[in-house]
Amino acid sequence: SVVSAGNSGAALATAIFVLKRLGGVDRPAIAVRIPTMKRPAVLLDVGGNVDCRPINLVQFAIMGDVYARDVLNEDRPRIGLLSNAEEEGKGNELTRETHELLKKTSLNYIGHVEGRDIFHGDVDVVVTDGFVGNVALKLTEGLVFALTDMLRTEIKASLWAKIGFLLARGAFLKVKKRLNYEEYGGAPLLGIGGVCMISHGGSSAKAITSAIRAANECAKTSLNTHMTEELAKSIDLKKLAEEIHLNKKAQ
Repeated sequence: SVVSAGNSGAALATAIFVLKRLGGVDRPAIAVRIPTMKRPAVLLDVGGNVDCRPINLVQFAIMGDVYARDVLNEDRPRIGLLSNAEEEGKGNELTRETHELLKKTSLNYIGHVEGRDIFHGDVDVVVTDGFVGNVALKLTEGLVFALTDMLRTEIKASLWAKIGFLLARGAFLKVKKRLNYEEYGGAPLLGIGGVCMISHGGSSAKAITSAIRAANECAKTSLNTHMTEELAKSIDLKKLAEEIHLNKKAQ
């Protein structure tokens, strides 16, 4: 197992070079746990691949499904494709073709999900390309930090606010723990022949400890074996992806 808090691109390249890709994986993906109203969801890719083809996103969905089952103990994870609207036909060429492909899989695919839907807890695995995923992740991080600072400023503004905070302190601490990235520590790089956790460059000792714990959890499972098995079942999807792409071009 490897835990890295260095440059994520370098960690990705090194992992591919040393640990190699799993069979059936064109591009490994970085997955993060996202806190929701119900239980953590998985968002991938969040920076490993800024330019993707539909087959890449389908492979991300398969890897995310296995991760949610093996590590998060979800019986039948609900898979959603991040888009700008829920309706059929919405999105760009990448999401439309990926949508058609995902409907052909045996995954529990529930269709398009919008950014605001992620935190409701009604989807377990959210699939997107690394560019959109990274923007979504950093927007979420920035929002959490901004809200925390706003709340801190308002609490300090008056005596009554301070008293109110003391009365509700237990609830505030529970919410803080759920939103604190240090509880997760790092993001697993899925699709390589080993375990690699990618942590934030400014990670604290607590975050690194959590990342090591998460890497150990992954190492104890049959995650990579199950991913290889599931990806092998979807080998015909590459041919189908080409057919869908050509049909879209012909329309």
